[in-house]
Amino acid sequence: MAKRENSERGEGPAASPRVCINEILTDDELRAVLAKLRTEEERDGFGLVCKRWLRLQSSERRRLRARAGPAMLRRMADRFSSIAELDLSQSASRSFYPGVTDSDLSVIAAGFRCLLSLDLQNCKGISDAGMITLGNGLPSLQALDVSGCRKLTDKGLVAIAQGCRNLRSLHLCGCKSVTDGLLQALSSSCSHLENLGLSGCSNITDSSLSLLVGGCRRIRFLDVSKCSKVGDNGVSRVAEACSSSLRTLKLLDCYNVGDRSVYSLAESCKNLETLVIGGCRALTEDSIRSLAMGCSSTIRNLRMDWCLDIGDSSLRCILSSCQNLVALDIGCCDKVTDSAFQVLETTEFESNLKVLKASNCSRITVSSVRLLLKFCKSLEYLDVRSCPHVTKIGCEQAGLEFPECCRLNFSGSLSEPEAMVDVFF
Repeated sequence: MAKRENSERGEGPAASPRVCINEILTDDELRAVLAKLRTEEERDGFGLVCKRWLRLQSSERRRLRARAGPAMLRRMADRFSSIAELDLSQSASRSFYPGVTDSDLSVIAAGFRCLLSLDLQNCKGISDAGMITLGNGLPSLQALDVSGCRKLTDKGLVAIAQGCRNLRSLHLCGCKSVTDGLLQALSSSCSHLENLGLSGCSNITDSSLSLLVGGCRRIRFLDVSKCSKVGDNGVSRVAEACSSSLRTLKLLDCYNVGDRSVYSLAESCKNLETLVIGGCRALTEDSIRSLAMGCSSTIRNLRMDWCLDIGDSSLRCILSSCQNLVALDIGCCDKVTDSAFQVLETTEFESNLKVLKASNCSRITVSSVRLLLKFCKSLEYLDVRSCPHVTKIGCEQAGLEFPECCRLNFSGSLSEPEAMVDVFF
């Protein structure tokens, strides 16, 4: 009672003054706190404290995914001044909606001056005019994805190459109007280019690939799938020029690619990790054996479905030599039999195989599945659709027990995409 009375008369210890954290911490100190937050939820929660914290959180944001028109893009540019990665892509199924337009690209070029990466996949409304605007306004741009933007031609994309000289990644899947002229411009202006996606760009030729790697010798990822004019001359030149950098090469349905391409890869590309040669029907077992020996320690993902000459000899060589192999597609390789998988019993290393696609391999039986289960302990996905001698009932009758982590595909459409598998190829 006495203490309370003394306090009321001001004779006791004074009450501690209230402290506002915003009066103590500087902007730099608050940024240091924000940098410690790892998840988007935590960082968004930081911005809910007060307007000052929201302003700081907005100024430090580096990535943004949105779908917005010019007015909203202007407001976003004012708020998120330091955005480095902007994703305005849309699903391919939204064919009725054009997505981003050329007027939107004008706002982006003027408002997001720090932009390093821009994703415009399937924004069907953009044209060469928009690309010219980006090329003039975003000299620091390093990554651009305009896959599915079918209005684009060399005119707009050459402006990107000439204006964005630090470009490291360019994806143009389905841009069918692209020709050799663009690759010549990339070779001249973008020496740092590492990733180039040209799937479905059917006007690309061997000559343009040779021009490309004349100036771009750091290519790590190259996709020329469904480029029917690409053949051995172009692929061999890429293998020679980018021998130390090339990690992924996709040649799906490149009908003019033959053994000479694979021999060049086996001889030159000692860091090759992913190779897609599905549908290259001119390939023979000799070149595949050469690949297995030349890239035995690096190859991880190999897709060679519809390579109709592939049989037991080359598959045995792959399984016994490629010790880091993770994913393998031998779909429709009808010459493969159980004999190829018997090599698993004598390999000197433990297989790391996680994915095997063997659909339409009519000569393999439950015996092959038994060997896979015994010696491929990491197996997570096995596709045996349309294999008449491998059925669910047959596996059960043989007493085969599949681990819970292994997904089996006995039936279904062969044309259905498989997200968990496509990531490997």
